[in-house]
Order: sequence, then structure tokens, then C-alpha cells
Amino acid sequence: NLTDGLDGLALGLIIFVVSAYAGLSYLTGHIKIAEYLKIPFIHDSAELTVYCMSVLGAGIGFLWYNAHPAEVFMGDTGSLSLGGAIGVISLLIKKEILLIIVGGVFVAETFSVILQVFSYKLFGKRVFLMAPIHHHFELKGWSESKIIVRFWIIGAMLALIAMSTLKIQ
Repeated sequence: NLTDGLDGLALGLIIFVVSAYAGLSYLTGHIKIAEYLKIPFIHDSAELTVYCMSVLGAGIGFLWYNAHPAEVFMGDTGSLSLGGAIGVISLLIKKEILLIIVGGVFVAETFSVILQVFSYKLFGKRVFLMAPIHHHFELKGWSESKIIVRFWIIGAMLALIAMSTLKIQ
């Protein structure tokens, strides 16, 4: 919900997260692949791939209208339900810790708000011009499109990093 302050920012990141979890759920649901990768096999978790791909398709369709300048907005209901869905998927395929990496941009946005509040309460000074951090970059003069694309690039890299950790678990 904190990341949903710019047109398409949260939804673009959700697309990367859901794509990574679609791959992870597919891999954990096939016994031969799970054995090869030395990850726990979870019976029927491959079915979550269909759900992840459904969320992915819906997200891409919604992004068509949510991209800058947005015609439709996700709101609290959309952002919180998508966050809950990703949390449940990570629990079902037993990859909860990877959520910190895959959703690293969401973690950074949340941490920027927490840091801003604590810094202001304890020292009376702000760390950022505005929190969450994407608003800080807006006030620094970055265009909305530049912020969104750069956050998407970071989100895509974090999703790939999370997928690459399968062999080192």
C-alpha cells in the first residue's frame, strides 16, 4: 500500500514478484526438478503457478489503465489484497524468507517510512524529504516515469536474484 503512490509503480513490482513466485511454485511442484535443485518437493504446489499467472495476466491488463497518466487506481483494496495473496503464496510454497528479496522494493519503501518516523520522533529531523522514498525522489526533481522505471528495474533484478538462490539454499 505504501508503494502505490505513483501510477503503475506497485503493480509493476507485483508483476515481477508474481512472476518469480510462479516459477518457484512450478519448480517446487515437480518432484524431479525439486530433487535436482535440492529444494523441498511440495505436492500440488505447481497448481499455484496457474494462480500466479492469473494474477500476472490481471496485473498486466490493469497496468494498461494504471500506467502514467492513470485512468484507474488500485486503491487500498487492490494493494492490500495483492500483498496478502503474495504472502499466502510464499507460505504455501515454503519460500517465506525469499519474500524479503523478491519484494525488496516493498521492504525498502516500508523501511524508509519507519526510519523517517523514528528519526523525526527521536531527533526531530527527517532523513528523507518525504517518505515513502519514491516521494523523496519526486521532491529531488526526478520525473514520475523515471522513478517508476528505475524501481521496476530494481524489482526485476531482485526477482532474478531470488530465483538464482535456488541452488545455494
